[in-house]
Amino acid sequence: MPLTPLLPRIAHDADLGIPESCILWPLDRPNDSLMPGASRAPDLVTSLARTNALGHWDWPEKPVVFISDLHADAESLLRSLVAARAILRGGDGLTDFSLTPFGRSCQIVIGGDCLDKGPSNLDLLDSLAWLMKSGADVVLLAGNHDLRLYLGLEALTVKRKSVNAHMFVRMGKKVMPLLKEVFERYVDAETAMAGLPDETACLDLMVPGKRWTRQFPRAAAQYMNKAAIDKEMRRLKRKTEKFADHAAESGLSIRQLYAAALKCRELFVEPSGRYAWFFQCMKAVHQSGSLLFVHAGIDDHMAAQISSKGVAHVNRRFRKESRKDPFVFYSGTVANLMRTKYRDVDHPLTETGVEELHLAGIKLLVQGHVNRHNGQELKSKHGLLHLEADITLDRHSRSTEGLEGIGTGATIIYPDGNILGISRDYPHAKLFNPARFLQQHGLSR
Repeated sequence: MPLTPLLPRIAHDADLGIPESCILWPLDRPNDSLMPGASRAPDLVTSLARTNALGHWDWPEKPVVFISDLHADAESLLRSLVAARAILRGGDGLTDFSLTPFGRSCQIVIGGDCLDKGPSNLDLLDSLAWLMKSGADVVLLAGNHDLRLYLGLEALTVKRKSVNAHMFVRMGKKVMPLLKEVFERYVDAETAMAGLPDETACLDLMVPGKRWTRQFPRAAAQYMNKAAIDKEMRRLKRKTEKFADHAAESGLSIRQLYAAALKCRELFVEPSGRYAWFFQCMKAVHQSGSLLFVHAGIDDHMAAQISSKGVAHVNRRFRKESRKDPFVFYSGTVANLMRTKYRDVDHPLTETGVEELHLAGIKLLVQGHVNRHNGQELKSKHGLLHLEADITLDRHSRSTEGLEGIGTGATIIYPDGNILGISRDYPHAKLFNPARFLQQHGLSR
């Protein structure tokens, strides 16, 4: 299977900084840091051979373009879509683009974490809305950052309980840029501020009270283990102490911040809100053939649910349960799809869950959430193949982590069984084909 025919599938644009050559997917790199449960080439070969022995792969009926963890960088989204040949840009505007024939024929899966960091949350959402209005087949997955905003805004107006009073302040510093954008674009300072209480009262409406510190550990015990509760308490102590400082750093008073939060809830949560579509369209999980797409990962309970009741059932649970008690939902196994890193505090994935997924015909989990500096990575985690496709796209993270330029890249899955990983941070496009991989290792069926 020569690689040359794949090269025209990569957009050749020097300004994007993406590779113009293609190599077989490298499976091992020295000094590659491993997550708990992750492994390199030997386990990858074993997992793939085992998966292959279960039967043939069922590939998507049309190409899938997977882009994840945009974190409020609209320019990165557009450059990545150009790199995947899904759009043509007519100018520098964030909605000045049109779909290509390939863009009309493929499915675009946005793998979660559209929000936070920067440069502009609202610009990213406006570009994404235009992409959907252009007729693209877009699947929007929930990420932990997206989910935290929704649950934090819900917690502002629901009856305060010992398990949810902290959900707004839990967003911490990361939500400040969005609230500043909302205040500047949508809050009429004169009318919106007139009916608000003073600074102290507004702060009390956003942060947990003194009783929360005593009540939360007892109330949360039925949902979280002690290590997770202790971690949550430490995190919230820091975020509460710094909350007013972070608001001031963003240029907002506490009253202005509260006004922005209420307007943000109106825009995102109210059914008629300008950005209500964002949460209304969101899914927890998406399946296409033998591939399962989630933001972060999966646990045994969700694996069993998918095996016995299907992906549609999990997405119905997500829509229903996310609109109830914010904390209870965020601590549960549905939300674990958006936040797990297979740590001790996360709901576990074991051999049992992997077997359930294999019985459901799922052979590869495609995810974001774990950002990489050298393009996409293939891993075997607890015996399940994972493709980590968060390639550090947003400029805030890239600047912080020493990466140059605007993040650009995408993972493209073709109906012929080829998976192509494109990233400006790796000198070649990476090609993975399970059948070819097994032939290389003398394990083909």
